[in-house]
Amino acid sequence: MEIEEPPPKEPPKIHRLDESVVNRIAAGEVIQNPVSAIKELAENSLDADSTSINVIVKDGGLKLIQVSDDGHGIRYEDLPILCERHATSKLSAFEDLQCIKSMGFRGEALASMTYVGHVTVTTITKGQLYGYRVSYRDGVMENEPKACAAVKGTQIMVENLFYNMTARRKVLQNSADDYSKIVDLLSRFAVHHKNVSFSCRKHGATRADVHTVATTSRLNAIRSVYGVQLPII
Repeated sequence: MEIEEPPPKEPPKIHRLDESVVNRIAAGEVIQNPVSAIKELAENSLDADSTSINVIVKDGGLKLIQVSDDGHGIRYEDLPILCERHATSKLSAFEDLQCIKSMGFRGEALASMTYVGHVTVTTITKGQLYGYRVSYRDGVMENEPKACAAVKGTQIMVENLFYNMTARRKVLQNSADDYSKIVDLLSRFAVHHKNVSFSCRKHGATRADVHTVATTSRLNAIRSVYGVQLPII
């Protein structure tokens, strides 16, 4: 008796993914964990000529990441497109890549954070009497910028990171060393960028786990990070 072969399967239909799905997938590749989010935000602060960068973290960065700097701030006119994908102040033409000096230039990091978290930006530029605060979701402003009191520079808060990526969030919640990775990242930033002061602490803590003062000496920067008595060369 011959065994009847099943009829051949129809090939699956190819269809275009919805733009919101594409953006969320892309965001998860750019921002893989709280450490990568803080790295991108710290690099933005350095590109803004900041001399002080302060980081506050809650629940390993999943509940809150807050990065404050004293850089040149963001122009009010730029706030509507600040978190759009590929919106950047660091590149205007392909040829600019030959001489680019900034740490970032693709305009993807902030946009990605808005697709996987709730982002609030407070900023003030030189000469302004007051700053502006605005929240973003999925690359666009949730409301018009509101005038507010602000200190020089920019503060970016990312809340509920990966709230819409359940599997990713669960894996990260089970990781006990996320905060130590954040401390290590900022410690290395502090050594490399010795002319910038850095601090990092857990939300609600009075003591900072990273606290450095800007210096002209690389040796002093290393000492301020690692607290060791290094020999003077």
